[in-house]
Amino acid sequence: MLKRCLLTLMLSGALVVAAAPGFSQDNSAGGQQAAPQGEPGHPRGHMDPAKRTEMLTKQLNLTSDQQPKVLEILKSEQSQMESLHSDASLSQEDRRSKMMDIHKTSNDQIRGLLDANQQKKWDEMQSRQWQGHHQPPDSSKPN
Repeated sequence: MLKRCLLTLMLSGALVVAAAPGFSQDNSAGGQQAAPQGEPGHPRGHMDPAKRTEMLTKQLNLTSDQQPKVLEILKSEQSQMESLHSDASLSQEDRRSKMMDIHKTSNDQIRGLLDANQQKKWDEMQSRQWQGHHQPPDSSKPN
């Protein structure tokens, strides 16, 4: 359970970095720094909810019942992220934390729609995606 939570949290952080280029740097340059690369062919790591749903449909073999539900979750996530990104009243740390919470909630909602086989594939996809962005801390070692 702890390992799953840590993995979700790390993935969320990776996606926050992809979704919010320049947060780790001074934003005084107007966000003109080079954006982190996401999936090949997807500038700045962004993919619209419809394309993400299409990709997940192929990778997870989503049913016609699951597809609109996943799309709605992804649209909601995108909307919340955009609102948060434009909220200048939050500190960088608070914004990042809220983005991670939004992403975790979306991931949990999507995972909840999936059957056991799809959940296994989902977990594997998230693990691979995280490994492609950063090396996670070794959670197998006790503190």
